[in-house]
Amino acid sequence: MIRDYREEDIDQVLTIWLSASIQAHDFVPAALWASQVEAMRDIYLPAAETWVFEEDGSVSGFYCLVEATLAAIFVSPDRQGRGIGSALIEDAKRRRGGLTLSVYRANRPSVEFYRKHGFVIHAEQVDANTGQPELVMEYRGALMASS
Repeated sequence: MIRDYREEDIDQVLTIWLSASIQAHDFVPAALWASQVEAMRDIYLPAAETWVFEEDGSVSGFYCLVEATLAAIFVSPDRQGRGIGSALIEDAKRRRGGLTLSVYRANRPSVEFYRKHGFVIHAEQVDANTGQPELVMEYRGALMASS
């Protein structure tokens, strides 16, 4: 079930974010992700609207929106491949109609995941924190396509 994030979810959300970040971004030193946990807790999560996927009383994944930007979407590595990410992204699309996101170009599985869900590459940039090339991807929902 997808529900609103609650403060008591923080430890589970941070654990998912860190473990999934390290797994998905093996081209970035793990120490960089570990050094960002405090900022994630104190800056990024409070600045976003966040929803979690809960099953069997625990959080399996989450996503964050900042206006029309999908700022984060992560699924616990041990629960990936079960449709949780698809459920989360479809929920985000219903809430906004149109979304943008940034994804590391080297993270091919995620790029393909977003393409599968209707996102197209809009631009390229370099992430200032890692120096890694990123793709800016966009989803234009039915409301935006007619404008």
